[in-house]
Amino acid sequence: MKTKFFLYARKSTEDEERQVMSIEAQLAELAEYAKRKNIEIIEQFVESKSAKKPGREIFNKMIEKIHASKNPVGILAWHPDRLARNSVDGGQIIYLIDQGKIASLRFPTFWFEPTPQGLFMLQVAFGQSKYYSDNLSENVKRGIRQKLRRGEWPGLAPFGYVNNPKTRNIEPDPLKAKIIKKAFKEFAQGRHTLKSLGERMSFWGVVSKTGKPLCKATLQRMLTNKVYLGIIVHNGESYEGGFPAIVSRATFEAVQKVLKQRARPRKSKKRHNFPFVGFLTCGECGGAITAQYAHGNGGTYRYYRCTKKFGKCTQGYLREDLLVAQLKERLKKVALCEDWTQKMLAKVELWEKENAQLSQSFAQNLEEKIKETEQKLDRLVNAFLDGTIEKETYLVKKDELIKTKTDLNKRKSDFGRKGNNWIEPLRNWIKDAHRAEKLALSKDFYEIKIFAEKIGTNRRLLDRKVVWNWKEEWQILAENKDKMPPVRERSERIPSAQFEKSLTWSE
Repeated sequence: MKTKFFLYARKSTEDEERQVMSIEAQLAELAEYAKRKNIEIIEQFVESKSAKKPGREIFNKMIEKIHASKNPVGILAWHPDRLARNSVDGGQIIYLIDQGKIASLRFPTFWFEPTPQGLFMLQVAFGQSKYYSDNLSENVKRGIRQKLRRGEWPGLAPFGYVNNPKTRNIEPDPLKAKIIKKAFKEFAQGRHTLKSLGERMSFWGVVSKTGKPLCKATLQRMLTNKVYLGIIVHNGESYEGGFPAIVSRATFEAVQKVLKQRARPRKSKKRHNFPFVGFLTCGECGGAITAQYAHGNGGTYRYYRCTKKFGKCTQGYLREDLLVAQLKERLKKVALCEDWTQKMLAKVELWEKENAQLSQSFAQNLEEKIKETEQKLDRLVNAFLDGTIEKETYLVKKDELIKTKTDLNKRKSDFGRKGNNWIEPLRNWIKDAHRAEKLALSKDFYEIKIFAEKIGTNRRLLDRKVVWNWKEEWQILAENKDKMPPVRERSERIPSAQFEKSLTWSE
């Protein structure tokens, strides 16, 4: 009786976008082979599943049909590795051959006959397939470990980064990195819940595949992902990444603190919008300033008052619009107009260039002195080896030169570490002062609060007036702001010495 065959075709991945042609190619080749060899195929079994581990549904279904068949059947496949890459599935095939349930195995690329020699070669083929699979896994793991040692991201770039095929690493995406940085910053400031952050990112165009705002779990993973610090976490172990960080450590830690505080939030039916809660303390008793709604004059208003937690307090209420007006007046004291901002930034840029030249000259002088000291050491060692100086003299002179060289290297290291580190803070301070002018006209109360916290300490509400102590750099500007000539009077006639004197506030 002629043996009838089951055709089995398999591709390694379940991804529909990958290796799709592999199945089509197998079916076409096997159909042509069956026609050429006069093989009768009674059923086809096709699946997309790795054979590294047992548990393939289609394969198991075929094995069950072979067990249930009254007559021996054959199997037609492209290669033995299509049938099995693990010892369990390979053992099932060999056992069914021993039991006479499988009468023949046919492969276009491999010879097999149900003889002791044929079974031995089949076992070798299955063993080679398993070895290839195991070895491939080890090679992949070894490659990943090597990438981690070099600080390379081992897979597809996370949101905010893009893969660079030239460097084989990731780098910040110009647009998405800004979104990540902004999201971290706003969340660290306590301006969002996970839900509102998802809506905020949706406004920026970052949504899920379905077009909806990102879910809380996705945002939680994003906010706790150390990749934005330039750190790779693989299998619970951290590695130093060789790519730029998007978020500063201070901001990242602030976000983690907010997440921890909100891990067990107090239950609240409705969250009121009081932007200045937690911003001020009572100037009389030191209690916190809280807020509440009040009705009157045909409307509803927000008021701020002392909680009177520490006992009797005579301080009254202050309406929010009056509070904002006072804050804006104080911001104007340190606000720089566009004209002065541009002139000051230009001067800072000039200082930066001058300082760079001086730094380069200083570094060259240090290098020359270090080189000169090394030459002296070489001559000293040669003189000692030639026997022209005594050992005691040699040791004393060598100790002096080593100390000199160490001191020079330390000065070089300190200089390289410090460098022009005053330039960037000064530039940022000028930009912040210009931002104060915009905030004085803004209606974004949260931004006004954040900026006021940045420039003032010991913020109090006393007799319905907002008072605080200026931080040192802002105190200088607040005291000298009125001395600056008005924009209308400022022109090229202003002596450069006077202008430079005004800029010495920031030095």
